[in-house]
Amino acid sequence: MSDATVVLVPGLRGHVEDHWQTRLAATLPGARMVTPLGRTDAGLRARVTLLDQVVEDVAGPVILVAHSAGVLVTAHWAAQYSPTRVVGALLATPPAFADPLPAEYPSIEQLRAHGWLPIPRRPLPFPSILAVSTDDPLGNTVRLRALANAWGSRTQSLGAVGHLNPASGYGEWPQALELIAELRDAVPAPLTQLVPA
Repeated sequence: MSDATVVLVPGLRGHVEDHWQTRLAATLPGARMVTPLGRTDAGLRARVTLLDQVVEDVAGPVILVAHSAGVLVTAHWAAQYSPTRVVGALLATPPAFADPLPAEYPSIEQLRAHGWLPIPRRPLPFPSILAVSTDDPLGNTVRLRALANAWGSRTQSLGAVGHLNPASGYGEWPQALELIAELRDAVPAPLTQLVPA
């Protein structure tokens, strides 16, 4: 399905020029980025609303590409809305929110107070790939495996890529294109209507 629009869902960060999502958006014609709200705003509701608005503005099918807390925004959004036009999602290195986050992030208590926890555990209503790092300081492989099972996501191990961000050495992430293509290729083409002779 080559006409699917990629919608990028950032995590708890502002605009980062060197982030792989920013670079990916610049290389994909028609890609849309949900407005990054940064770390100082712990609110989930605004992020879910922004994601819904971006998806609603797309005229056709959508593939979501979420990173970090953007994965959790995607899960909360899918639990609250009827995302019928989403044909797939690439969910990269979500935080487990099991241990305290670094000091520059909101606390687990703040995140809980703003609706991030508990993380929805219903199956996602679209195919998804959960890309996980083996050494992500914000992840927990046991919890992320449980989330993948609950969401019905295929797990893709990325190896030791940290949090898959510029701080971990990832301004480019070429594998994202391969995984997006896998999601696109899995979507059946619309059935051709038979015209009576």
